[in-house]
Amino acid sequence: MKILLAGDSTVANCPTEEYPMSGWGAELPPHVFTRAAVHNFAKGGASTESFREEGLWGKLLEITETGDAVLLQFGHNDQKLSHLGAVNGYTSNLKQMISEVRERGAHVVLCTSVERRNFVSGAQQATLADYADAVRVLAEEEQLPLIDLSEWTTELYETAGEAGSMEYFTHLVPGEHGHWPEGLQDNTHFNRVGAATIAEYVAQELGRILP
Repeated sequence: MKILLAGDSTVANCPTEEYPMSGWGAELPPHVFTRAAVHNFAKGGASTESFREEGLWGKLLEITETGDAVLLQFGHNDQKLSHLGAVNGYTSNLKQMISEVRERGAHVVLCTSVERRNFVSGAQQATLADYADAVRVLAEEEQLPLIDLSEWTTELYETAGEAGSMEYFTHLVPGEHGHWPEGLQDNTHFNRVGAATIAEYVAQELGRILP
């Protein structure tokens, strides 16, 4: 079995110059290597539309075979484009992807978007709720397994607290790292600790979902 990942920067193998930033897909292989090989096609900035237009979806389909698992997690960049609203372009694009994976006899696993760290008055507030809801509805309509990363990451941040949850993200003070000499305060992109934490959960869910 192969596990094929389609998504954005929160899933992707980040470029070396962005280290210690990491997507959870980059940290997934150690958790599933005894069962499957991971092929991560996710890319920073990708939406359900650009992923196809840039040829990444075609490359993923080229190696998709019967019994493989294709995980889909988008939303962060779709949200920035009005024609890719949660219940129109975004959902339509996901439906087309689902159909094409099924044609190849592979399994589709839908993932809601990982949440951004967004504390307001001490409480984590959703930033991608409409997109997460759209994926939940789609999973039910299409009778597909769902990994609800939006719900799980929200609980993760809330448990860690406003200060503690920073440990999962790329927060660097000036001079701390050569790749980010001016420092960085990023509440969207994980560091390796955060990415590995999510990857471990995804692996556990895959163990429950896949035959």
